[in-house]
Amino acid sequence: MKITALKTYMVPPRWLFLKIETDEGIFGWGEPVVEGRAATVAAMVEELSDYLIGKDPFLIEDHWNVMYRAGFYRGGAIHMSAIAGIDQALWDLKGRAFNMPVWQLLGGKCRDRIRVYSWIGGDRPADTARAAKEVVDRGFTAVKMNGTEELQFIDSHQKVDEAIARVAAIREAVGPYVGIGVDFHGRVHKPMAKVLARELQPFDLMFIEEPVLSENFEALPEIAAQTSIPIALGERLFSRWDFKRILEQGCVDIIQPDPSHSGGITETRKIAAMAEAYDVAVALHCPLGPIALAANLQLDAISYNAFIQEQSLGIHYNKSNDLLDYIVDPSVFSYVDGHVAIPDGPGLGIEINEEYVKAKAAEGHRWRNPVWRHADGSVAEW
Repeated sequence: MKITALKTYMVPPRWLFLKIETDEGIFGWGEPVVEGRAATVAAMVEELSDYLIGKDPFLIEDHWNVMYRAGFYRGGAIHMSAIAGIDQALWDLKGRAFNMPVWQLLGGKCRDRIRVYSWIGGDRPADTARAAKEVVDRGFTAVKMNGTEELQFIDSHQKVDEAIARVAAIREAVGPYVGIGVDFHGRVHKPMAKVLARELQPFDLMFIEEPVLSENFEALPEIAAQTSIPIALGERLFSRWDFKRILEQGCVDIIQPDPSHSGGITETRKIAAMAEAYDVAVALHCPLGPIALAANLQLDAISYNAFIQEQSLGIHYNKSNDLLDYIVDPSVFSYVDGHVAIPDGPGLGIEINEEYVKAKAAEGHRWRNPVWRHADGSVAEW
């Protein structure tokens, strides 16, 4: 069997799908995308196809190493996301060829289902208590929200008070045992992150996410000293080498690699195993489409330290299309008692509605994240 084509489809709301085809008619789907840079990742996939076309699709580990190591310059969001989607598609293809799920090829699953959380609020969080109650009433046992709007290095305590009030209202609305994740989204710099970490302590949070940008990870010991809330980080890290320094530091309790950014199934499995050796949990990042979620669930199945899964159904980015629109059988992602079952179908366990994908790809998208500015006119972290 030989790879004959790599075809990308840019589909709304902000996703990029990839289909790898072979001369025997067996295919696989992946989701290589950087949110806001989909066209750039598609170009990277096209460049990598020069090597892959004509190759045996089953040699996934070797293909990964060639894609990563043979270009001399390596790593980063674009390169690793292109590799990620190709890797997902190759695993999907191999599973379809052998008529078994990817988790079976990787040694078998260690769980039948995994807890999921639902996003509430939007980029600028508002009315989050009502939204949290609605989500919990639908059966979810955990929610996540953006904690703040933009914050200066040193900012008014009014903004801290507003963030704390939102979390307090959610806790009151959902009761003491629903998981609450508060995402700082890299919007917060070290001085204010220390304040927020301390002030959030009474609310028994599930985690605080990305309290500072990953490139400022040296600030984590000071932040961790302010709180016993678990600290989560990792959606903007792309390889085991990126995560190595985070794990060695010992301040992060939960890592959040995104298998559409962090080198796909092949690399993210290694990252999760590294974290397990440091007694660190895994909560895979996935505000993306159905192929990405299916790949995440294959990893959740085989990663002992995975404890919860992000998913994008109803997320504020999904305006024109949502998670279930592109798959033939939406029931594969049925959420029951706050959990989703690990798919049992071959490959990634989902069937893509290819005709609908092609129709929506003709429409395309040009999604960009907003540009925020502080009151003084300087650009703010979004």
